[in-house]
Amino acid sequence: MNEHATKNQQAFYEWLETRNPNQPEFVQAVKELSGDVFPIVEDNKHYQDAQVLQRLSEPDRVISFRVCWQADDGTIQINRGWRVQHSGLIGPYKGGIRFHPSVNESILKFLGFEQTFKNALTGLSLGGAKGGADFNPQGHSDAEIMRFCQAFMNELYRHIGETKDVPAGDINVSSREIGYLFGQYRRLVNNFAGALTGKDIEFGGSHVRVEATGYGLMYFVKEMLEHVDEKVADKRICISGAGNVALHAALKAIDLGATVLTLSSSQGVLQHKKGFSEDDIRTLLSKKGSSSERLKSLVNSETISWHDDQKPWSVECDIALPCATQNELDGSDAKKLIENGCRWVAEGANMPCTADAIDAFEDACVPHVPGKASNAGGVALSGLEMAQNAAFVSYDFDNLDKRLQDIMANIHKRCTGDGKLSDGKIHYRRGANIAAFKRVADALVAQGIG
Repeated sequence: MNEHATKNQQAFYEWLETRNPNQPEFVQAVKELSGDVFPIVEDNKHYQDAQVLQRLSEPDRVISFRVCWQADDGTIQINRGWRVQHSGLIGPYKGGIRFHPSVNESILKFLGFEQTFKNALTGLSLGGAKGGADFNPQGHSDAEIMRFCQAFMNELYRHIGETKDVPAGDINVSSREIGYLFGQYRRLVNNFAGALTGKDIEFGGSHVRVEATGYGLMYFVKEMLEHVDEKVADKRICISGAGNVALHAALKAIDLGATVLTLSSSQGVLQHKKGFSEDDIRTLLSKKGSSSERLKSLVNSETISWHDDQKPWSVECDIALPCATQNELDGSDAKKLIENGCRWVAEGANMPCTADAIDAFEDACVPHVPGKASNAGGVALSGLEMAQNAAFVSYDFDNLDKRLQDIMANIHKRCTGDGKLSDGKIHYRRGANIAAFKRVADALVAQGIG
């Protein structure tokens, strides 16, 4: 990058930070993408004239609202809800709803920003959005969760629709919560339409949707290894998290012949010295309770051990899959992985690696795939659910699984196309960012000012 571009980039960063004070997650996400695409902007007069970076760093709208609901004991509870509609340039807004005490505007803006470019990589006509509330379903009765979801939808319904904005699930929003949200939406609008995805099969849901993000992650890893004439079989894999993505990634990894050594929660790590079995993973999927409780239930004295307050990244492995939450893997974790022989990293969560971790992987020439590429399986299946709803059809599991594999293979192709270096190696983060950015930026330029 020339000196002139560097000065312009610094000016953009100062503008970004001034406009988004106290929003570190959002600023981090924008900087991570803009660092890769800034040279392209500098070389494209149309992008400069249209101020594409500035416009794509500003959500179309941020909707904030009060959510009032009644607990079982009769007390009135007050939460705050949001929907960040980041960009509708290439299709209706699409992105999950998250219920968690940590939810705030910065996190949802970062997730909506990432979702825009993740959706662009799928090749489907989907814009980017994210929403949620600072409500934690844990510890609440089904009746309380139903009343909260209904109260949340009483405001959200004004802003969504099958060709406007189609939310899905995310952390703490599974098929139960989607069912309550969709039921209230249907009653409010007096219309049965595919305004949410992640629904139960019985009322418009799709096969493979539950498995899609975890399976898609492993399908991308499979493509990445085959690109360098390697196979997933017999590789040692460390996975963080114990939610839907982590467990289904583990299932597919085992199916492909890999050895899964770890799963984790915020309280510690579950390690299997010989590798978890398919039965182990299915047992975890069937259990209720917190992640830590479910993981600890598998501990035995011989091969499966629990380690309090630890992360998976000190365990020797070939492949690391961070599948828990943003910024969970830092620079020191990355150095441990590198020292222990880790050769590939693919993100199963949104922005789970800090900037220091990414720098460490790049300095060590360890291929690192950003979540907007390797984590795109879930939204890809959501797009296919939307298509099924629009046509009033339902495809079987094998058909959709094959289409998911094809989409992930195509995302890998996009990454290698724009991420190929002069020495023939692939810079996956740069390739993903450039490919996604060009699709969205070209749409912005073509649609004029507004």
